[in-house]
Amino acid sequence: MSAASNELIDLVLGIFPLLGVASVVGYVLQKRLSPDGTNAAIENLNARIKAWWVMVILIGIAFMAGRIGVLLLFAFCSFAALREFVTLTNTRRADHWALAAAFFVVLPIQYGLLWEKQYGIFSIFIPVYAFLFMPIIAVLRGDTERFLIRIAEVQWALMICVFCASHVPALLTLTIPGYEDRNVLLIAFLVIVVQLSDVLQYVWGKLLGRHKIAPRLSPSKTVEGFIGGVASATLIGAALWWITPFTPLQAGALAFVITLMGFFGGLVMSAIKRDRGVKDWGQLIEGHGGLIDRLDSVVFSAPVFFHLVRYWWSLT
Repeated sequence: MSAASNELIDLVLGIFPLLGVASVVGYVLQKRLSPDGTNAAIENLNARIKAWWVMVILIGIAFMAGRIGVLLLFAFCSFAALREFVTLTNTRRADHWALAAAFFVVLPIQYGLLWEKQYGIFSIFIPVYAFLFMPIIAVLRGDTERFLIRIAEVQWALMICVFCASHVPALLTLTIPGYEDRNVLLIAFLVIVVQLSDVLQYVWGKLLGRHKIAPRLSPSKTVEGFIGGVASATLIGAALWWITPFTPLQAGALAFVITLMGFFGGLVMSAIKRDRGVKDWGQLIEGHGGLIDRLDSVVFSAPVFFHLVRYWWSLT
């Protein structure tokens, strides 16, 4: 068994007991405080715990399946997220060709480039070629009503749901001396730190939150929750240095950067939801809303994390 597999098993053995404890706590709270299912906070907590079980198992299976499993998982996530995003855009009949190209041409090519490890074209395919290609397809239909808004929304959807999200499995393409065949652990580090930051910001906010940080965008986010969550996740990232090619100090610094990006990514995506007058991006994951509701912080932090890691090792 490879070193990466052993370390993945160690992570799973650590995560499953935590989820087990959370499930027991949720069960006890429901029996005592919400036996008839009327306590919305308790019911939401248990729904989230169940959803986390499903997500952790699926991600674990993908990791154990190796490179093809990770690529397929995130290709599906990009497809589902793109579908959620498009449902909230101002599309018209004239946009159908452009949307079809986004789903069935751009997305497969982006992940195909990852499979072939063609980083050069992968990094510019969407922000250059797809961004120019989409308006050309749409304009051929001759519908100019709200043309700029419609095209910008499709381009932004591609940028967030495909380009940014694809940088998570892109970590598998990096060549790091002495870290061969262990790149999947970088994905584990990114996902664990960013997701725990979200959870810890919520927990610290509930415990100590007094000052709302952006009440018009996300009323539940507080200054105290932000500071406590980012600080806690940074320490956890430093403690997880052993699954990365970095020292504890370097791992902590990277964790700090990606938690900041994750926080601001969540605010940006919340602003879009407020603009569209919806609470969640979808209902794909019970207790968590849509897939984008879970990916928003990850997709904003993934490209930054990828390039920090890539250029760190190219300069050393």
